[in-house]
Amino acid sequence: MDDAGLIVRRARASELGACADLYVRVLRETFTWVSPERHKASDFLRAAQVEEVYVAARGERIVGLAAFYRPQNFLHSLYVDERGGGVGKALLDHVCRVADGPVSLKCQAKNLRAQDFYRREGFRCTEAGSDDGVAWLRFVRG
Repeated sequence: MDDAGLIVRRARASELGACADLYVRVLRETFTWVSPERHKASDFLRAAQVEEVYVAARGERIVGLAAFYRPQNFLHSLYVDERGGGVGKALLDHVCRVADGPVSLKCQAKNLRAQDFYRREGFRCTEAGSDDGVAWLRFVRG
């Protein structure tokens, strides 16, 4: 995929550290209702051992990532540096194309901006729950 210099592709093993850094940075900037210490690069790297990690890149710069757990068609992570510029949509569209069925994801209940984004992209809320005291909503598309 190439849109104004944006390329979505599978992350290289050598890029997973940079992906983990982006993951932590965006979580700390965005999820202000959660203690920043709760966001750890090690969590991303552990999950990446069993997930397909895709990156959106402009040149050599990684501007977004998506981590996809194929056995459940579950989008575990979608984080972007450049919000509002089509990076999240490009990553989401890519994951939905490579999935072999409907894609699901969890979105924190307080993350209203992400919920709006997923609804605009054709996802519907199917469930609500809580993990470690953090409320979430499950969304499905397809």
